[in-house]
Amino acid sequence: MAGRFAPRPTLPHGRKGVGGAPPPVRGGQAGVPARGVPRQAVAPGRTRTVVPEGPLDLGLVLGPLRRGPGDPTFRATPDGAVWRASLTPAGPGTLRVAAKGGAVRGEAWGPGAEWLLERLPGMLGAGDDPAAFTPRHRLVALTRHRRPGLRLTRTGLVLESLIPSILEQKVTTLEAYQAWRLLVRKYGEPAPGPAAGGRLWVMPGPRTWALIPSWEWHRAGVDNKRASTILRAVRVAARLEEAAGMEPAAARARLELVSGIGPWTSAETVQRSHGAPDAVTVGDLHLPGIVGWALAGDRDADDAMMLELLEPYAGQRHRAARLILLSGRTPPRRAPRMPKGDIGRL
Repeated sequence: MAGRFAPRPTLPHGRKGVGGAPPPVRGGQAGVPARGVPRQAVAPGRTRTVVPEGPLDLGLVLGPLRRGPGDPTFRATPDGAVWRASLTPAGPGTLRVAAKGGAVRGEAWGPGAEWLLERLPGMLGAGDDPAAFTPRHRLVALTRHRRPGLRLTRTGLVLESLIPSILEQKVTTLEAYQAWRLLVRKYGEPAPGPAAGGRLWVMPGPRTWALIPSWEWHRAGVDNKRASTILRAVRVAARLEEAAGMEPAAARARLELVSGIGPWTSAETVQRSHGAPDAVTVGDLHLPGIVGWALAGDRDADDAMMLELLEPYAGQRHRAARLILLSGRTPPRRAPRMPKGDIGRL
């Protein structure tokens, strides 16, 4: 959890794609048009302008939706805009969000364009109430003062947050990010519209996830336990997506009915799908130590100690944890990083 909230700068890539690899090919069409074939003009997208109440920092609000710097469903461009590709109930859609002055302009393409624009205010934190939060520690108060644009996003989509959260179970974030990137690029589809230079991809639908061969999970570095959990989840995808309309506690209870989905995964999901301000992540490897160090100088704090320290923020514990992470006050490292595994080589 500790490394997932700060937005990272977008690195330029060459014509050949990320890491020098050739552009992906889908349906016989390369990632760039063939020589001599003119590029077709992209029709203008549907637009909507939202005027937020108070300051808004797009990087802080939408940053948790990004699964690593190479996330094929998310792109931040040098002009300050954020691009997202989503699989909505109406179909695939691409959304570009950019802030200018005191307003935020959203432009969307594809069958899911109207669905995305309708929920744009919620994605920008319109349903969030920062005023309900009262800092109880000086560190939290200072961070809140320095980060006035923090809002909790609400996507209204469960599976797009649930599947990458399952991939992040019990492995390093780098391993999980790589698995998400490889699987989405191989089994997803190019995002509609201009899609930020053809680098955006829509994640696979439930049926496609269910049909991924076992050896492809292995090549992506996903062990059988996590792959099996995803397969169980996509079999009941419709029921899980219904949870987007429930209260966060009820949504988490429904998610946890699926074997392999526990409190850690359900919290990570509803933080994004529901904008749940109290869904604190329990069972995280690093978060208890960070919270313990920041609030009590105890780097060895466990989940019980973390929850005790966050008790004054009941109802807003996730927001308090976000502010603590954004403060940058973390315990000094005293051991090497956990080595990255690669079961795909076995």
